[in-house]
Amino acid sequence: MIDTTETIGYIATIVLVVSFLPRKIAYIRSINFFACVIFITYGILLGLKWPIIISNGVIAVIQLYYLFFNRKNRG
Repeated sequence: MIDTTETIGYIATIVLVVSFLPRKIAYIRSINFFACVIFITYGILLGLKWPIIISNGVIAVIQLYYLFFNRKNRG
C-alpha cells in the first residue's frame, strides 16, 4: 500500500509533467510553481531532504519572479 508521503511525491511528479503541456508561458510557470510547492512539501515529509526542498524552493521563487515582477514575460 502506498503511504501519504509517496502519494504526494507522485502528485508532484504528475503536476510537474502537466505544467509543460500549456502553450502560454504564464500557465506553464503557474502550474510549475504549484508543482514546486508540492515537491517542497514532499521533501519536508521525507524528513527534510534538503536537495528537494532547496532546488524546488529556488525554482518556485524564479517562477514567482517571472509571473509577477517581469512584465516582459507575460503571455
